[in-house]
Amino acid sequence: MEKGKVIVIMPAYNAALTLEKTLAEIPKGSVDEIILVDDGSGDDTARIAERLGLFVFRHPANLGYGANQKTCYRLALEKGADYVVMIHPDYQYDGRLVPVAVEVLKLGICDVVLGNRVRTRRECVASGMPPYKYLANRFLTGIENIALGQNLGEFHSGFRAYRREVLETVPFDRNSNDFVFDAQLLIQAVYFGFKIGDLPIPTRYFKEASSINFRRSLVYGLQSLGAILVYFLHRFKLIKSPLFDRACSPKDR
Repeated sequence: MEKGKVIVIMPAYNAALTLEKTLAEIPKGSVDEIILVDDGSGDDTARIAERLGLFVFRHPANLGYGANQKTCYRLALEKGADYVVMIHPDYQYDGRLVPVAVEVLKLGICDVVLGNRVRTRRECVASGMPPYKYLANRFLTGIENIALGQNLGEFHSGFRAYRREVLETVPFDRNSNDFVFDAQLLIQAVYFGFKIGDLPIPTRYFKEASSINFRRSLVYGLQSLGAILVYFLHRFKLIKSPLFDRACSPKDR
């Protein structure tokens, strides 16, 4: 099996109450470095991360979820990551799966690995996932699978692992600074021919975990459908979208 540097990235916003629990689940020795980007939090997220030995980068103001990830990925590439795992520091996702996802990448089975929270409807509801979010997840994932020729359990996970080549190829800097960044990046990965797979992962919904409200969820769903439309318009040469121009080299970003 090939070796390589593994970096975990954590796009953080007001995660002071959950950060330490999230870190505790990542198996010791399974990663080389953890990067946390604090997106203008109003709590002690950055201070706690520094105390725990993480590399911390602070945005002076809240720039948005997508902007946070852009900084995370740029830093990971600059630090020489061969494999990058994103896990939200809000303790929704189980960090024990980090080395499993990386191993799938190292074996060459996939270029992108997602954590799939949706195994049964009963399990999702029991985890605390609001029913409307479950239904929206199923609806959007079904459309995305059909439109993009995939067979993923879900497209909307906050646990994701990438081979370096993916992040060097897709022009993620041109994506939205909002939540639809996630959908755009996966669509770009499909466009450039990368292999995407998923792993079952438990999830937790609770008071301290970050979660967008119904209105923001609706906007995100519409934006995700819009991203698919842009993908098809570009593929059929009806428009030319910069989201599907190969990225420049990391040193030129």
